[in-house]
Amino acid sequence: MNRKLDIAVCGAGIGGLAVATLLSRQGHRVTLFDQYDEPRPVGSGLMLQSTGLAVLGAMGLSGRVLQLGSRLERLWGRSEPSRRTVLDVRFETLRPGHFGLGVQRQMLFDTLYQSALAECLSLQTSRRVETVDRHTGQTGFETGQFVDGFNLVIDALGVRSPLTRAPKRELAYGALWTTLPWPADGPFEKAALEQRYRAARQMAGVMASGKTSDGAPESLTYFWSIRADRFDAWRSASLDSWKSEAKALWPQTDALLNQINSHDQMVFARYRHRTHRDPVSGPRLVHIGDAWHAASPQLGQGANMALLDAYALSLALDATNDVSLALARYRSLRQSHVGLYQLMSWLFTPVYQGDGRFTPWLRDYLAAPLSRIPPAPKLLAGMVTGAFGSPLGRLGLRD
Repeated sequence: MNRKLDIAVCGAGIGGLAVATLLSRQGHRVTLFDQYDEPRPVGSGLMLQSTGLAVLGAMGLSGRVLQLGSRLERLWGRSEPSRRTVLDVRFETLRPGHFGLGVQRQMLFDTLYQSALAECLSLQTSRRVETVDRHTGQTGFETGQFVDGFNLVIDALGVRSPLTRAPKRELAYGALWTTLPWPADGPFEKAALEQRYRAARQMAGVMASGKTSDGAPESLTYFWSIRADRFDAWRSASLDSWKSEAKALWPQTDALLNQINSHDQMVFARYRHRTHRDPVSGPRLVHIGDAWHAASPQLGQGANMALLDAYALSLALDATNDVSLALARYRSLRQSHVGLYQLMSWLFTPVYQGDGRFTPWLRDYLAAPLSRIPPAPKLLAGMVTGAFGSPLGRLGLRD
């Protein structure tokens, strides 16, 4: 029987909720700190891949998620005005029947949140963590209070975590996004995440993202790429000028854009690229999710990676009474996969969000044709689905 530990989880996001649930089920005494009065999700609709779904399945939570999500079989993008297809990733090329799942972040959060509450762990809200002593586990809060006695503190505070020393590189581009009803008779392919590009300066996307609950309407996530330094100007200007620009790129989104009547309907997401070289910052502090490896969402791996981190850490802690050995095991289970996807994200971001001219030309006229020649389609599917590096095999999971 493993020694039961006193563990603090900082941050009730996707990764924090998952790891808190998994460790509580192992019998550890888990305290979950969150800065809000009531934990809530932050972010847009997202795509769960087989990696994230496998973790949810191991937690007994995939049934509801599959029921409420939208099955996605393809990632498809077209360049304008040439109308050239420059991205066409079909998930079944990886394996027959393979698919992703478009979900509302609210639904995924609610599923994990209710699972965490069912474990009777200690949830402490309005507790903004500011410091952790990596040697003693003493945890300090914005109020100036401190809590001692933790054998392990898990940093799940995301890209803005104050507990990491890794430099944060603000990316030039972010995105505006909103959730709208799915148009039953609309022009969009429900089983595809569709995108339109003008060079890499403009990008719009539409993704079916399922329901938030039983009986709720089907939804979609619409997003628009925008330079971070132009966001304030966008908010100050009339929506009509932006809508004209967006409709010029993708006329079929006219009915969607007509439903946006206020700037407040669009949420602006800033992107950062940051990799903490080592997820283990000391004998009592470890990082998971974006607190370890933040990146742009071009490869759509954020939530999936956080779930993999959470499961790997729980697996490592279940195997030994020695925290230092468990953290070393966690590092070995996840470091190579994380490094691979951080590199790919860094390489691919300028291809779809940037001001350069040569990179988009290379994408449209060289990379796109080559991507249709075997084995490129299967390699692309493996990259987009998160399968490179065999992360599930390392964790003893199957998709």
